[in-house]
Amino acid sequence: MKASELRQKNDAELASELLDLRKAQFSLRMQLATQQLNNTSQLAKLRKDIARIKTIQHERATAR
Repeated sequence: MKASELRQKNDAELASELLDLRKAQFSLRMQLATQQLNNTSQLAKLRKDIARIKTIQHERATAR
């Protein structure tokens, strides 16, 4: 997901999206631990998406 798409969402939507991504990250980590994960690049993509959301939340918090 792009940062420009995330910037159009409000704070509640960003928090919800972050929660969903964290759950997905946990699921992928469990798959990795049990050696069921085929595409390990998904973990890196999720981490970067989480970082994007947290960055936008921080920008909004410091702008106020």
